[in-house]
Amino acid sequence: MATQGLVRTGVRAGNGAIAAFTRRHRFQPLEALPWAAAIAAFALFPSYLPLGAQILATILFALSADLVLGYAGIVTLGHAAFFGTGAYTAGILAANGWGEPISGLLAGALAAGLIGLGSGFIVLRTSGLTLLMQTLVVATLLHEAANKASWITGGDDGLQGMEVWPIFGVFRFDLYGRTAYIYCFVVLFLGWWFARRVVHSPFGRSLTGIRENVLRMHAIGAPVMRRRLVIYTISAAMAGTAGALIAQTTQFVGLGFLSLDRSGGVLIMLIIGGVGRLYGAFIGVPLYMIAQDRFSEVQPVYWYFWIGLLMVLVVVFARGGVLGLLDRLRR
Repeated sequence: MATQGLVRTGVRAGNGAIAAFTRRHRFQPLEALPWAAAIAAFALFPSYLPLGAQILATILFALSADLVLGYAGIVTLGHAAFFGTGAYTAGILAANGWGEPISGLLAGALAAGLIGLGSGFIVLRTSGLTLLMQTLVVATLLHEAANKASWITGGDDGLQGMEVWPIFGVFRFDLYGRTAYIYCFVVLFLGWWFARRVVHSPFGRSLTGIRENVLRMHAIGAPVMRRRLVIYTISAAMAGTAGALIAQTTQFVGLGFLSLDRSGGVLIMLIIGGVGRLYGAFIGVPLYMIAQDRFSEVQPVYWYFWIGLLMVLVVVFARGGVLGLLDRLRR
């Protein structure tokens, strides 16, 4: 009887913990702000919709990088490898007679996920500076492969002749960017919903444990390598989706999609917004890209100086990014 009582008590405690966990991660009203802002931008800034579509797709790219950097603690300088893989996959399909956007998007995600799985099986066996350099090597190898295979990728000139069909055969990609904006908005929402489910799941909590103390996670028997490989593959597929989105909406793919600048730029965006916060990408990416657009108009040659100055100010006065600063001000 005593044993049964202890079991019942344990079950009630476990159910209570699960209920508290569920309540804590229900959708909060503040989480609607990014989506309300995106909808408002569609109505208020119709002339900036092409830029807005690129911002939304880049947010998905930054969100994918945050999964490995902010939650799993995997520092990478080669995330553009997956972004470019997705872009080239969708672009090559569209340039060779298959411009259906949804299947092209899925193909880009699948190709990038496979690259992530294969490369992650090797690079995630290392750590520290070795891991950082191996991620950079993967991106460099893919960059050079795309450059050499100019007969299919276009090489330095970029991929030419892309023709993306209307979505569901109805919604054409117009010059004003309306369809592209809505398309990127829907895909970003689905990607964010999936990422939110991942980070608030027991799997996501184990990733945080791996980030904080990998030796302790090994000690309790957690399959550290397997979980890091899973999140690395998921992140790669999301990055490939973002690359395919930009390729389809701009109908162009170039070697810049695989460059170190692309990988470094997304890390800067995350640092500005806040790493490991899920919503850091929603703040850092628009701030960076809008600042880039404004600064490049004022200083076409030296606009990177102002981006660097912005980074210095964030590091000095807003550690933890904009979200970290807001948290400190609220407290």
